[in-house]
Amino acid sequence: MKIKLLATALVFTSVCASAQVAVAVKAHGLFPAGKPTWESVKAGAEEAFEAEGKTNVGFNAGLSVKVNLVSGLFVMPELYYTTFTNELTEPITDSKIEAKSNRADLPVLLGYNVWGETVGIYAGPVASHNLSSENQYNDFKENAENNFTVGYQLGAQVKIRSIIISGRYEGSFSKDQREFINNNTDAVIRYDNRPSMLMAGLGYQF
Repeated sequence: MKIKLLATALVFTSVCASAQVAVAVKAHGLFPAGKPTWESVKAGAEEAFEAEGKTNVGFNAGLSVKVNLVSGLFVMPELYYTTFTNELTEPITDSKIEAKSNRADLPVLLGYNVWGETVGIYAGPVASHNLSSENQYNDFKENAENNFTVGYQLGAQVKIRSIIISGRYEGSFSKDQREFINNNTDAVIRYDNRPSMLMAGLGYQF
C-alpha cells in the first residue's frame, strides 16, 4: 500500500512539474440558441447577423487559466462576470418586459490540444451564481426561486500568438426558474433565466 501511495505521489508530482500554466483575459458576446445541433447553431448565428445585433442578449468578461497536462490534455478553470437580457411578453396587455440578469460563472473545462497550442477543443460544467437582486419592472416584481444553477459548455479556440479566438455553446443542466408578479392584478409570468446561448469570444494570453 505504501509503495502504491508513493508511486501515485511521484506520478502526481511529475504531472504538476511538467504542467504548463497560461493565464488569459477573455470576453464573449452572448447570443440566444436552441439545442446543440449544427442546424440550431447555424440558425442562431444567421439570426444574430441579420438582426444587426438586436438578438444579442449580453456579454461576459473574465479570467481563464489553462493548465497543460499530458498527451495534449489540459484543464481550464475560468471565472466570468456575465450579464444578459431576457425579453418577456405579458399575456394580458401583450406588453414586453426586458429582464436584465447578472451572474458569476465558473466553468471548469477539460480539453485537448488538437494542433499544439494553436487549436484546442474543450467541454465541461459551469456553475453560476445569480448576482441580481429581486427587481421591479413597471407593475411587475421579479421573484427568484434559486440563485445557484449548473450548466455545461463545449467549444473550441484558436490561438494566434497571444490572441485567442473562441466559440462555445452553453446549455443547462438545471433551470433558473423565475416569476414576474403583477402588483395590481397578481398575474404571473414564469420564465427560465438560464437560456441556451452561443458565445463568440476574444482573449489575450499573457
